Amino acid sequence: MFGLRSSVPEYLGDNIHPVAMLRNIWRHRTLIGRLSQRELAARYRGSMLGMVWAVLTPLLLLAVYTFVFRVVFKARWSMGSEEGGNGEFALLLFSGLILFNIFAECINRAPGLMLENISYIKKVVFPLEIIPVVVLLGALVNAGISFIVLAAFYGPVFGWPPLTAVLLPAMVLPLALLSLGLSWFLASAGVFLRDIRQFIGVAVTMLMFLSPIFYPASALPEDLRLLTLLNPLTPALEQARGVLFWGQLPDAGLWLLSLAYGLAAAWLGYAWFVKTRKGFADVV
Repeated sequence: MFGLRSSVPEYLGDNIHPVAMLRNIWRHRTLIGRLSQRELAARYRGSMLGMVWAVLTPLLLLAVYTFVFRVVFKARWSMGSEEGGNGEFALLLFSGLILFNIFAECINRAPGLMLENISYIKKVVFPLEIIPVVVLLGALVNAGISFIVLAAFYGPVFGWPPLTAVLLPAMVLPLALLSLGLSWFLASAGVFLRDIRQFIGVAVTMLMFLSPIFYPASALPEDLRLLTLLNPLTPALEQARGVLFWGQLPDAGLWLLSLAYGLAAAWLGYAWFVKTRKGFADVV
């Protein structure tokens, strides 16, 4: 089923170098694709609106956040010499939420992933390391749907997007790698430390408000701005907005550094997962 025979040698081995990580994902690409389709279908199965919720949910959150921060707290987003209107503020906020939700969806689900798939651990030889990849792909699909919604409102508010908008996938890549690496680590840790699930929910909520989603990093005082740059989500959020709204080419050095961090996080998370998965069956 799902081509499990091809997964046996890699599953029984302990190849943890970066090339093995990429090769393992590529080897199981068909299985990952099928599981991703099943994951998306199961998410909305039984609901009257189905996939429409993938559009409605971010729009409803956007409306609430825009009202609270723009109308109640009178938040502003400086765009050159202009003061952004409600539509501009909403789309800037929406873009940040889309990117953050990629990270949040992966991290919130990671600690419980193995516990949700105990049958794969005990009954069959299965490449457990692909399960976080499946969750990441689901998060990216949801983000893609949200960006289509954003594109529908972009034209009336901002006009034609700048040419730099084609670089948006490259801005998302380091964030996706970071999310995957942390997902591997937390999926393993969640098997042995059940309380981590509750802690992660609180930590992700805190990180949302500490990241430049509702405000630009430049709005912070100088002494706090350096601390914000230590947030691994900041480069992705800031540079994605730059290429999408203001036609700014990304800082090559900062992007390469973010990519290096993302690759390192992915490899370390993968290595930890591979080294610890032998003990999953004894715990669950």
